[in-house]
Amino acid sequence: MQCPKCQADNPQRNKFCGQCGANLPEACAECGAVNPDGNKFCGQCGAAIDAPADSPADTPAPALPESTGEQEAERRQLTVMFCDLADSTQLSEQLDPEDLKNVLSVYQGLCIREIETYGGYVARFMGDGILVYFGYPTAHEDDPERSVRAALNIVTAVADAEPRPGLRLRVRIGIATGRVVAGDIIGEGASEEHTVLGVTPNLAARLQSLAPPNGVVISAATKRLSGRFFEYEDLGVHDLKGITEPQPAWQVIRTTSTASRFEVLSAHQLTPMVGRSEETALLRNRWAQSARNEGQVVVLSGEAGVGKSRIIDSFRSDLGDEVYGFIYLACSPFHSNSSLYPVIACLERVLGYLSEDSVKIRAQKLDDFVVDLGLPQGEITPHLAPLLFASEDTRNAPPAASPEERKHRVFEALLILLLAQAARRPLMMIAEDIHWVDPTTEEFLGLLVDRIRPLRLLLLMASRPEYVMPWAGQPHVTTLTLNRLGRSDSAEMVAKVTGGKSLPAEVMEQIISKTDGVPLFVEELTKTIIESGILIEGDSEYTLTGPLPALAIPESLQDSLMARLDRLSPVKEVAQTAAVIGRMFDEDLLAKISNISLQDLRASLSQLVAAELIFQRSLPPSAKYEFKHAMVQDVAYESLLKSTRHKIHKNVAEALETEFPDLAANEPEILGHHFTEAGLPNRAIPYWRNAAARALNTWASAEAVNYLQICLDILS
Repeated sequence: MQCPKCQADNPQRNKFCGQCGANLPEACAECGAVNPDGNKFCGQCGAAIDAPADSPADTPAPALPESTGEQEAERRQLTVMFCDLADSTQLSEQLDPEDLKNVLSVYQGLCIREIETYGGYVARFMGDGILVYFGYPTAHEDDPERSVRAALNIVTAVADAEPRPGLRLRVRIGIATGRVVAGDIIGEGASEEHTVLGVTPNLAARLQSLAPPNGVVISAATKRLSGRFFEYEDLGVHDLKGITEPQPAWQVIRTTSTASRFEVLSAHQLTPMVGRSEETALLRNRWAQSARNEGQVVVLSGEAGVGKSRIIDSFRSDLGDEVYGFIYLACSPFHSNSSLYPVIACLERVLGYLSEDSVKIRAQKLDDFVVDLGLPQGEITPHLAPLLFASEDTRNAPPAASPEERKHRVFEALLILLLAQAARRPLMMIAEDIHWVDPTTEEFLGLLVDRIRPLRLLLLMASRPEYVMPWAGQPHVTTLTLNRLGRSDSAEMVAKVTGGKSLPAEVMEQIISKTDGVPLFVEELTKTIIESGILIEGDSEYTLTGPLPALAIPESLQDSLMARLDRLSPVKEVAQTAAVIGRMFDEDLLAKISNISLQDLRASLSQLVAAELIFQRSLPPSAKYEFKHAMVQDVAYESLLKSTRHKIHKNVAEALETEFPDLAANEPEILGHHFTEAGLPNRAIPYWRNAAARALNTWASAEAVNYLQICLDILS
C-alpha cells in the first residue's frame, strides 16, 4: 500500500508514513482492500481489520479470566459493543505520536473502567477502537442492559475528561445482540486471541458508524432485550455494508426513572396470573394484621421467573382503592456494594428530585417533606442530607461523630420517617431482589424487622433461594417458598397468552414439558411460538403450518439460562456432556464418555445438584440424575458446537453398544437417536428398524410407523 501524499511504499502496514509522516489508510489482511474510511471491518469481505503494528494504541486484549481456563468454542447469545473515538484522524494530525499515545491511554482507561464495572470483557483494542463482549466468557442474565448502561457511562466519562489542556474527546458506540460462535482461538503467540464469529460483531461495528459523536446506537435485538430501562430515538432502517437485510437502529438517549425492574421488564400487557390464590390470600391476611398495629414481614423466596414480582403486583391490584402508603426499595445487581443504594434511590423518588435540581432545591424539598410530616428538621435533615446532595451549608452538615455513630443516626432518622408515615395510614414497604442487597441496607432492614411489631407496616421482601436471610425465625416473619405451577395451571396460563385459542396438542405438550411450571418460561415460550410463523391463527384455534420443528429457546431467556451454567464454569462441561445423553442420565454412562475420573465426576455432579441445575433421583453405585428444567438442558446442549455434539452422540451410542447391551437390545431407538445425531445414518438405520419391529410385536403400530418414517427421512 502506498502513501496517498508522497507515494512511498508501506510494506509493514504502518499507520503513519515513514517518509512524510502522513496518516495512512488501513488495508484488509484478508483481501487487501484499502480502507480509507478507517472502518474496523472490511467493506469488501467483512473481515476484521487489524490495528497497525505501530499504532500508538496497539495493545493486546486482556487475557481471559483465569477461572475460565482454556474454553472450547461455544454457540451462545452474545451482546457486542464497538466503541470508537470520534475525529481520531484529525487528532492524529494535530498531536505528536507520543502525545497521541498518552491521550488514547486515558481514553482506553476510562472505557475499561466502565466496561469492567458492568461485567464486560475487552476482547480487542483496534487502534482507537475497542471491541467488547457482554455474555462471554461469562454470561449474565441482563447482558444487553449492562452493555447499554456501560455505553452511556463511557460517553459521560469521556466527554467529561480533559486528557490535555483544552482537549475534549468524543466517542461513537454501536451495540448488537445475536447468536455467535465464541471462543475459537486465532493467531499465534502474542497475537493469539479468542474470537467471536457471526454477523453480530459486524453489525455492532456498522451501527457504531451511524452513531453521532457521543452517541450510542443499538440493534433491534438489544433494544428488545433491554426492556424499557432506556429512552430511545428511532433512527429508521438502514442498508449496512456486509449485512444482507436492512437493519433498524435506535439511538439511546438516557436511562428511565422507573423504580421497579418488574415494571420495566413487564411494560407490555401482563398475562393474567394463575395458580397463586393461596399465596395472595396469605399476603392479604398479613396485610390485615399489619393494619391492626401488628407489623408483619413476609419473604417470598423462589428461583428467577417463578413469579415473585407477579404475586406482589397482583396482591397490590387486589387492594383496589384502599388507602395506604407505599415505599419501594429496588436492590440492583450493579450496586450490591453501594451503601444504602436502594434507600437513597427511594428517597430521591419520594422527594421528587430531578436531575437538573440544584443543591438548594434539593435541600428545600427535603425540608418541606420533613415539615409536612410534622417532624423536627434537626433530627432528620443533618443526617439524611449528606446522602442526597453535597452542600456547604453548615445547617445540613452532619454532627461530628465516628462513622459507626453517623450510620446509627442515619438509621434512626429513617426509622423516624417510617414511624411518622405509618402513624398517618397503613404502610406497605416492598424490598425487591434482596439477594442483591448491599450490606448497609441489609443491616438497616434487620433493624426495621426488630422494631416493626407495633407499627402499621407490612414489609414484603422478594429473594432468590441462594440468599440466606439473617432475620428468619422470628414469630412475625413469614417465609413463603414459591413452587412451580402444576400442569393444569401451566395449561391455563398458555390459554391466557393465546387469548383462549387452543394450540395443537403436540405444541401444548412441548410447552408444558419444556417449561416445567416456571411461569416466565411458559409465557415467553408460548409467545415465541406464536410469533415464529409455525402456526396459523384461526377463529378459535391455532394450527400447524407443517411438521412441528424443535422449539427454540426464547432470546429473552438465553442469557439468564446461560448465566446459570457459566457461574459453574469448572463443571459446565459435565452439564453439557450430560445434556447430550438426555434430560435424564445415568452416572455410569456419563462416566464412560467423560474424560475425568469418577471421583471428579461425582464432585462435579454434586456441585450441579447444589446449584439446583440437576436433581439426583437415586444413589450410587447406579445413580440417576435429571435436569431441573428442560430449558437448562437445551441451553447446555445448544451451547456445544455441532461437531462437538456429533462426537459426544457417537461416544454415547458406542458406549451403550459395548457397555450396556441390555439397554441397546430393549431400547434400540435410543441408539438410533444418538447415531442419527452423530451423523452416522448407516449405523442408525438398523436400530430404528429394530425399534419398529419391537413396536409391532407389542401392537404399537403408530410408533412403528414413526420409527420407519425416521428411517426414510434419513435415507432421503
